[in-house]
This record gives sequence, C-alpha cells and structure tokens, in this order.
Amino acid sequence: MANTEKAKLFAEFPPVSTEQWEAVITTDLKGADYERKLVWRTAEGFNLRPYYRAEDLEGVEFLGSQAGEFPYVRGTHACNDWRIHQTVNVECPKAANQEALALLNAGVNSLGFCLCGAGEVNAEFVDTLLDGICIPAVELTFCGTDFVPKANAILAKVEASGVAKDEVKMNFIFDPIVKDLSQKGIYCCGDTEGTACYEAVVDFIKKTADYKYIRVVNVSGAIFSNAGSTIVEELAFSLAAGHDYLVKLTEAGLPVDLVARKIRFSFAVTSNYFMEIAKFRAARMLWANIVKGYNPEKECSCKMFAHAVTSTWNQTVYDPYVNMLRGTTEAMSATLAGVHSLEVTPFNASYETPNEFSKRIARNVELLLKHESHFDQVVDPAGGSYYIETLTKSIAAEAWKLFLEVEEKGGYVAAYKAGFIVDRVKASAAAKDKNIATRRQILLGANQYPNFTEVADAAVSADVVTRAEAEGNVLTPYRGAMAFEAMRLGVDRSGKEPKAFMLTCGSLAMARARAQFSCNFFACAGIRVQDNTFFKSVEEGVAAALEAKADIVVVCASDDDYAEVAPKVKELLGGKAILVVAGAPACAAELEAQGITNFINVKSNVLETLKYYLKELGI
Repeated sequence: MANTEKAKLFAEFPPVSTEQWEAVITTDLKGADYERKLVWRTAEGFNLRPYYRAEDLEGVEFLGSQAGEFPYVRGTHACNDWRIHQTVNVECPKAANQEALALLNAGVNSLGFCLCGAGEVNAEFVDTLLDGICIPAVELTFCGTDFVPKANAILAKVEASGVAKDEVKMNFIFDPIVKDLSQKGIYCCGDTEGTACYEAVVDFIKKTADYKYIRVVNVSGAIFSNAGSTIVEELAFSLAAGHDYLVKLTEAGLPVDLVARKIRFSFAVTSNYFMEIAKFRAARMLWANIVKGYNPEKECSCKMFAHAVTSTWNQTVYDPYVNMLRGTTEAMSATLAGVHSLEVTPFNASYETPNEFSKRIARNVELLLKHESHFDQVVDPAGGSYYIETLTKSIAAEAWKLFLEVEEKGGYVAAYKAGFIVDRVKASAAAKDKNIATRRQILLGANQYPNFTEVADAAVSADVVTRAEAEGNVLTPYRGAMAFEAMRLGVDRSGKEPKAFMLTCGSLAMARARAQFSCNFFACAGIRVQDNTFFKSVEEGVAAALEAKADIVVVCASDDDYAEVAPKVKELLGGKAILVVAGAPACAAELEAQGITNFINVKSNVLETLKYYLKELGI
C-alpha cells in the first residue's frame, strides 16, 4: 500500500485523547463515583484503572529489550518451548520407572522424582529407577527427605554413565530456607543456624560445578502462595530467599556466577490471569538486577530459572472438575509468561492420590497449549500490551519495596525468625478467607454456584477439609475452600437432609431473582433447596412449604412486599420452620420488632450465616 493510501486510511480514524475518553466515561457513569465503580483495588498494594494507553508506558525503563536480553523481562531465551513436567512419587523403584517411561511416551519431557518414601537410595536403586531413561533427552528433578545421600547416589550414577556434562539437565531440590525452615521452624539438619545444611549445599555445588545444567538450590516460592500470600508477597519473599542463598554461598567462597547458575525458582501460578503473566515477567527482571549487583563475569548468570506449578490453594473437593478449568487458565498464564517448565496439578489432587485419568488430563492441558494452540511458537505475546506492561511495572515496584523491607531486617532468614514473613502471609490469608466467606472472592462449587445435588466423593475424608492449625512461626499451606467444604461435608455425613423452601410471591421478577440467590446461598452448605416459580398467595406458599416438610422457609419477594408478606408467613408457619427473608428491606427494623430476625443478602457473611442455621437445625 502506498504511503498516501495509508495516510488516507488512518485519516479516517483520528486520534482520541485521554481527556475525550474520560469525558465519555464520566457521562456514562451518570454521577457515580469513578474510583469506586471502575478502579480495581488489588490486594497487591496498587490500584488498576479501567484502561491504559501508550502514555502510561512513558519512562518504563525495561521496554525495548528482547527475549534473551538483559533484564530478561521478555524471557531468558529467544524461544518459548517450555518443558512439560510431571512428578512420580517413588516407593518402589521399578514401579516408578515404569510410570516414568509411560509419561515420557505420553509427551512429558521433564520428570520429577519424589524420593520421600523411598527409604535407602543406593546404586542398584538408582539403576532401576533410571533404567531405559535417556538422560540427555529429558530433564530430571529429584527431591526427598534425608536428601544428601540420595543426591550423591544419583550424581554417582550420572558420572558413571559417561554422558557429556553439558548434556545433563537435572535439578536437585535443596531448600533449607523455605521448604524446611519456613514450613517446619527448623532446618532439616536439626541445628538452629543450618550450618550443616549450607555445608551440604556448598559441597554439592562444588561437585556439580562443571555441569552447566544441573541446579542444586531450589527456592520453593509456591509455599507462600499456597499458604495464602498475595502475588507480590510470593515474589518478594522468593527473591529475598534467593538472595539469602546468594549471600551465604558466596560468603562460603563460591563465585557468584556459579551460585547464580545453581539456583532454581519454583512459583505457584493462580487464576489471577493477567497478574500472573506480569508476575513472571517482573520476577525475571528483579532477579536479573539482584544478581547484576554482584558483578558476575557473564551476563547470562543473571537469568532466572523459573519453574511453575498450578495452584493448590484454590482447588475444591466439591465440583472438582472445575479444577480442570482452573488448571487450564493457570497453565495459559505460565506459558504465555515464558516459564522454563510447568506442572499442572491433577484436578483430584486435593482429596485423593491422582489416578491415571487425572494425570492424563493435567498433562494434556500442556500438550494442547503447545501442539494445538501453538503457545510455544510465540515469545512473550504480552509484550507491548499497555495493561500487562503496566501490571509488570506495578508488581515489580511493590515486590521490590517489600524485598528491600526484608533486606532492612537482615535478609530473609532474619525476617523469618522475627516473625515478619509468617505474619505478613497470615494477614493476607485472613483477608482472603474473609473475602471467600463474604463471596467477594468466588470459588465456584464451594461458596458460589454449587452443584445442588452433589454429595462428597467417598474419598473425601474429614482430614481433607480440615485446615491444619499452624503451631508457631511456620507457613502452613491450605485451601481457600476448606471452611465451606468442612461445613458441607458435615451435612453430607450427618444422616440428615435439611431442606430450604423458596416461598416466592409478590413481584414476580424480584421473587425469581431472590429465589435464585437464596438457592445458591443455602446449597453452599449442602442444604437441599426446593425452588418454586411463583405462588399466587402467601397461604398457598406456606401450605406447600409445610407439605414439603421444609426446615427453612425463605420468603422471596420485593422490598415493598415484605412489610405485609413476611409477618403473614411467620403467623401461618407457627414456628414449624425457620423463617428467612431474602434481601435487606427498608422495613427490616419493623420486621425485627415482630420477631422476624433472619435476613440473607449480598452483604451477608455466607459462611457464618450458614453455620448459624446448621446449628439451629442441630447439625
């Protein structure tokens, strides 16, 4: 197209200024508060506006860099071929080997072996475990308890195999700071300062110094997220822990280039779609600048090695297939953000040992994104997006601020021992719990839109839905839906079937809207709901409720109807069921004076309200 034709085309679309946009928005709001209606107040410490423009990116320093270029915002490599990771729990090495080979044939190219239940790991054990696995063709990750002798046995196998050192891609999960100290309150070696743990890490780094692609230190950042932290807290505390390793290991005499190349970060990825994309972009940039501060000889030492695993915090045991959808959007965030490897958590992992079906579905999420959606063919598709670039800048700024606060306290370990880390995460978790209880944060199938007829799977035990009490200064992972699930499981296993009956009358439109709201409300506790289209009279509705042997009768009408309708329903019920009014009518005080005290509405604390009704029903 000639330049003159281009000029004519774009002349038909004159630029629209921010002032013009704002004027139209103000008109459409019709006097409503702009900040309250359109500005999202995030839990991350900054606000998000309804739209962004090129002018919002003025002065952003990291713009203009490409993938593979410092500070690696757009990725550490000029490609996006992430590794598909799945973990095998090892008890019997032969059985684990057979499972691993099946996974490799099914598209996995990053294998994890959890050796927690493996007992002694010797040369014969390792030979059996890795039999038939071509080491250069796959990335292998090992973790476990009493890990030093196990790691040494595996490394001995690698050295004896004759594979070229640059062809070995392995990760050994040594994480005394986060995985051990932060979750258990004590280092795995048992001493209060972790001296033996750090000595073991230093020794293993020296042993693997010539192996370019062996990582030894793992920063288990997912622990923060699954304990209820915000995205900013997960990022800041992970960076702080990584920096502690950098400091301690270089002070032990190891060169910074070697230490940086031995560190692996493992993050959770939640359903906060765009925020998670921005998190990984910000993480690479911040870590690159942290390492650069130590003047490494090679700039590539500043690259962050980031693994991602989809969240367990937001998984539910009721309506568990929704977990597949959560895992899919989370996997999209991680892969679009350019992670090195990704593990999708099976949808049933929260209440039973994942089976072949759930593992296959989890694996296929990544295979579909790679082979059918071609996410691996585009590097950093978010680059240049006004919104996501602004998110990246905002998350980086808040995470850096918190990182510096931790540093001022003496670094991660010192801040942890002072209680700062755990207190921050617990406060964020409490805020999330409150939002879930009041439905400001939705977990489908748990606190909103439950499956009305569902009864908990036989595999769901009380332990699965009981939140472990954190004793002392430790991080304790849990699931956000647990409080609702424990309540509902109590109803499922009570041997009773309490029923809530919708008495719809008065204004048809309001009656139907409030009946639908009330059905969702009570079904969250496993209370059976009986909806009704409409009753022509209160007498007809009460007669039907009594015939249905309802335990709870919910009056669903308009605010104008309640002053007359609710007292009449109370009189006709005669105390044979709990009377509830759906809404927050202006006549509430008047109704309360007549003994009508139960109301449900969008401002209710759903969890506490339902617990109250179950207690009234003797459950």
